[in-house]
Amino acid sequence: MTRARERQSEQTHSPSLGARTGDGLIPLTGRNSNPSKSSRMMSSSEVVAHVDGGSRGNPGPAAYGVVMETTAGERVTAFAKFLGETTNNFAEYQGLLAALDYALSHDHPRLSVVTDSELMARQISGRYKVHNSDLKRLYDKATAMIARLESFSIRHVRREHNREADRLANQALDAAEVGLALPPAPAPRAASARPANPAPSEPLHISATFQSGVLRPHERLPLFDGEEVELEIRRQK
Repeated sequence: MTRARERQSEQTHSPSLGARTGDGLIPLTGRNSNPSKSSRMMSSSEVVAHVDGGSRGNPGPAAYGVVMETTAGERVTAFAKFLGETTNNFAEYQGLLAALDYALSHDHPRLSVVTDSELMARQISGRYKVHNSDLKRLYDKATAMIARLESFSIRHVRREHNREADRLANQALDAAEVGLALPPAPAPRAASARPANPAPSEPLHISATFQSGVLRPHERLPLFDGEEVELEIRRQK
């Protein structure tokens, strides 16, 4: 959601683990230097993640949207998440972390990220330092995840070239405002059918924001449509 006006630029990043190659990606070494692991992971194709995050108010209600595609532009999946009250930059980083988590958990060792956040792109590429302590924690987590990939690149584009991710983020914000379900998260590898008589489960512990008469969870709930639950509400100190 960043209104950057600078012309499109591209950066590649690897935390002291490699050098630029002809295709603009940086082959990483270290944790994935095991030949058998590398060959197994490299059997999967590269994916492209269009990432966007934003906050209405900054800080204010925030969400991110992520669209995962093949390098040929075919959609792999798309998802979004409402984050509660936070800032634009925090939402952008949460979107990046979600894309990294998807790539790692679905055996996509080559990831290219497209974002309209010039700040995040330049911080991840090492051109800007991260001074904010909250963002620094997210930055450190992101670079640790990047180090587990075979290759990674991040590219800053104008907002009009990131419209679908922007639309998903706004859709999550709009849904949260009226208490609707968020856009679907990536489906698990093997979805299990709902049992006829589900066994009692452990209580869920989540945080939520009460706004305009609606209690909005900060994360997706593993509930079935129409399922009834009991709530025990505790105010945060």
